[in-house]
Amino acid sequence: MAKYQDVEEYASSLGEWQAETVRSLANLVSENAPDADSVIKWSQPVWEQNGPFCYVKGFKNHLNFGFWRGIDIDDPLGALEGTGDKMRHVKISGRNGFDSNAVGAMIRHAVELNLAKGDPTEATTK
Repeated sequence: MAKYQDVEEYASSLGEWQAETVRSLANLVSENAPDADSVIKWSQPVWEQNGPFCYVKGFKNHLNFGFWRGIDIDDPLGALEGTGDKMRHVKISGRNGFDSNAVGAMIRHAVELNLAKGDPTEATTK
């Protein structure tokens, strides 16, 4: 697997629309979670505040923008997909493939959940 130093290097490894979208998502996270740190974990960009709360992963024809506590995040538009017991993601299949207001609200909610419940990767979280 490729190793990346930061979100920009990861974005640059993708096709044009995906790279543009990853950069837009990174900006959206910065706007809605200004205290979050961006890191590369599991060979993908991950944003953390009191543990990881969201990530982006590129696939051949789409991107997933996911949330560790996706099952608990308000999703009035029904944009979150997934079947696991915790994580959910927004599947983005092209330019302008997501509602930035809705995703921004999800980012804020994800941070609130981490602040209230702790790091979602630790076994003792609520």
